[in-house]
Amino acid sequence: MSYGEPNNPYGAPQQQPSGPGYGYPQQQPPAQQQGYGYPQQGYPQHPQQQGYPNYPGGAQVPQSMPGLLVTARVFLFIIGGFQIIVGGIMLLAAVGSGALTSSQLESAGLSGISPDAVTGIFAALGLLFLALSPLSITLGVKFAKGGNGVRITTIVYGAVGAAMGLLALVGGGFAGVLWLVFSGIMIAACAQPSGKAWFNRPRY
Repeated sequence: MSYGEPNNPYGAPQQQPSGPGYGYPQQQPPAQQQGYGYPQQGYPQHPQQQGYPNYPGGAQVPQSMPGLLVTARVFLFIIGGFQIIVGGIMLLAAVGSGALTSSQLESAGLSGISPDAVTGIFAALGLLFLALSPLSITLGVKFAKGGNGVRITTIVYGAVGAAMGLLALVGGGFAGVLWLVFSGIMIAACAQPSGKAWFNRPRY
């Protein structure tokens, strides 16, 4: 037997194939690490949101009062102050009209109206303006923390003001234009989606 035969027990040992033997773990190339800040696979992503979570309507809830609502709030305070001034003037006119005579009323173009009726009209208008002024101011204050009831009340209040302004405008009064503008802004501010989101926002 020669040393070159494969079955010769006295021959030279056969060369083992290169690489790790059976049973040894195979070396794997190191997994590439993802950079810092990249999301890991398998986890849901939550993009950062600004503001509060969405309310049931789906609109983003603002953190601060929208600009148009701020304008409507200022108008409510202005209207409240105006109503106090006009109400006081009307009551003073009611007191002064008690001294008027029928001839003076006729010369002023109010023929057929008694002095008592004029006094009653001025007094009623004065009390009406004075009664509405707390409502205007209260609505303006409630814009900060009020809920959906404040929004609906402001819309109804603005609609009534717009109707009064339209009547005043038909009668030739320039003040009717101001009432229409103020009332229109109040209605638009409370009816738009950002206004709804503000009044329906969660309160913790």
